[in-house]
Amino acid sequence: MLKQIAVGELRIGMHVHKLDGPWIDHPYWKTRFVIAGGDELKRLQSCAVRTCWIDTRLGLDVATVPDPAPTAPAVPRPLPASPQPAATPAPSASPSDERQRAATICRSGREAVLAMFNEVRMGRTVDAENCLSLVEDITASVWRNPDALVSLARLKTQDNYSYMHSVAVCALMVALGRTLGMDEATCRRAGLAGLMHDVGKALMPLEVLNKPGKLTEAEFAIMRSHPERGHALLLEGRGATPEMLDVVLHHHERIDGTGYPHRLGGDALTTLARMGAICDVYDAITSNRPYKAGWDPAQSIARMAGWKGHFDPALFGAFVQSLGIYPTGSVVRLESGRLAVVVEQNVGSLVTPVVKVFYSMRTEMPIMPARLDLARAGCSDRIVGREAGAAARFPHLNELWVDDPVPM
Repeated sequence: MLKQIAVGELRIGMHVHKLDGPWIDHPYWKTRFVIAGGDELKRLQSCAVRTCWIDTRLGLDVATVPDPAPTAPAVPRPLPASPQPAATPAPSASPSDERQRAATICRSGREAVLAMFNEVRMGRTVDAENCLSLVEDITASVWRNPDALVSLARLKTQDNYSYMHSVAVCALMVALGRTLGMDEATCRRAGLAGLMHDVGKALMPLEVLNKPGKLTEAEFAIMRSHPERGHALLLEGRGATPEMLDVVLHHHERIDGTGYPHRLGGDALTTLARMGAICDVYDAITSNRPYKAGWDPAQSIARMAGWKGHFDPALFGAFVQSLGIYPTGSVVRLESGRLAVVVEQNVGSLVTPVVKVFYSMRTEMPIMPARLDLARAGCSDRIVGREAGAAARFPHLNELWVDDPVPM
């Protein structure tokens, strides 16, 4: 039997069937569950939701539990006004262990975004709540080990770029939020905004969106309309959050006010909008596109660092911390005269990742691939620079840094 009660009447052992009010106001992205412990009960009683529905067939009824406890006041959890990089949490899973799970999430994410774009193209509205379980899976993966999913999401083809780009930006937003010290619920909201940031591109003409060459001025003007088109689309649909609307509309703004669509800058841009700008650009320039090959991850970080006025400096510093100065997949030159591809990050040491050597610059010949932990005690080798243009010279790089075959 379903029964509506005040949140203050909830007790351990009750089965919550539905929480009233907007889903963003409560701490759970699932809506049907049994209250298993006191911490879970406190989270419910401290959220903004005031009433809910319980199912007495699956859990306790109000009448069976005397002496209800008082409801705790709501505790707002705003985004930090002046975020600074926090101590990066240690991963709870290795990249190799997490990579298989991350590949499954990437595949389901690609299908979910493709389905959403197709719905829009058929004239239907967007229901953002349909993406909640996907964002929860992405957030959980990044929380276990951000390197696995963030790196895999970069391995997109030209054909699925538009869909995998949304998944990648979602993962990058969660990873950046994690580095900034945001809690998991806040990172989920940032991730959802990242997943939806390019929804306006579903309304762009396919011949313009997938054009293999340089856009004309008229075509570029069409593409520049996608933030406002996406914002309007979300307002017409269901489940849009303030964070989502903000990132969709402002992820192409720049900190110096030269971006679009509104040329906002400085304090007029929220933390999430600034995060979205960084994550969107990084994934775009590291991905293969119809009109150009993607840049090496380390090369991309270096180039972005030189674009003065584009990005919030503090947030960009945190972004580098979340990925590493030499992100996974980067090709680096070692002091020993070998080339290596970065396969894993070492937490707390941005310049000494785990690499896999594969080429001798002295003999100009491939060598037997071997893993080398540059942070290991006694390791005498070190990185002396990035290797520009390596993707064109070594087309099988991805097979080197992905140790086990991962079907995408």
